Amino acid sequence: MRGAEDRGPGDIRRAAIDLLARREHSRQELCSKLNRRFPDSDAIAEQLDALAVAGLQSDRRFCEVFVRSKWQQGQGPQRIRRELEQRGIGGALQRELLWEAGIDWHASLQELYQRKFEGRAAHDQKERARRMRFLHYRGFGFDLIRQVMADDC
Repeated sequence: MRGAEDRGPGDIRRAAIDLLARREHSRQELCSKLNRRFPDSDAIAEQLDALAVAGLQSDRRFCEVFVRSKWQQGQGPQRIRRELEQRGIGGALQRELLWEAGIDWHASLQELYQRKFEGRAAHDQKERARRMRFLHYRGFGFDLIRQVMADDC
């Protein structure tokens, strides 16, 4: 095995491409993983720039895939937004891709609500509060939750 001093930009590039071959990564995720593998390397940022220019790494593409994946798992826009921020995607790109993804968040919440609670009405205030907490944890706003739960009454 080669020592850390023998590792050069080519090794960093290969490691980054290996990670990207498995799934899309944000630049911040790649940087973090590469920094653990190649500590004290000044070439990481340079290699990430080169990968972005070559179209091999794209925060936009990562975000599109991530939003669709989390939506299909039944997560709402607030939770997805928090997770994107943790992965270094924020600001305009995040807002643009979250809201222009063509996702009907109201319909998504209704489907999740029906699937989870199987059409059973909440029998008391404690149960309503429990359901609201669950849906809020999944990333939906209270206004939207109230609308869907009002339809259930």
